[in-house]
Amino acid sequence: MSGLIPYILFDGNAAEALTQYQAIFGGKLHLYNYEALGRTDGPGEAIGHGMVIGAVELAGADAAAGEASVTMTGMFFSLLGTADPGTLTQWFDQLADGGTIVDPLQKRPWGDYDGTVTDRFGISWLIGYQMPETSDADGATNAES
Repeated sequence: MSGLIPYILFDGNAAEALTQYQAIFGGKLHLYNYEALGRTDGPGEAIGHGMVIGAVELAGADAAAGEASVTMTGMFFSLLGTADPGTLTQWFDQLADGGTIVDPLQKRPWGDYDGTVTDRFGISWLIGYQMPETSDADGATNAES
């Protein structure tokens, strides 16, 4: 493990959320309930720790008694250029399923594509990419449109 990995405290739906993220992003899913971890600060079947390990890495748990669960304001998780355009478009669409498209995935005046979506678990995502450059018959380099 390296780099910044978000750790999200969910409101009782960590297993559902992390399973959904693994279905979208791929990778391996690890889920451990409170009972298996010897935790007594919540229901035994609640997720005490879970992780998606792959192209996108996320960790999370069900919030324990007295802990606040995630609310996102003034931020989002950025997946700019983390995969090819087709994959990023697919991720955007899958995260939007049951969620809210805040700003559609679209071409911007500077030539890049991006959009913002809040998924059904309340997590906000900025997803975008640059189109690969191509060479025309004269050898000039252009971004695909």
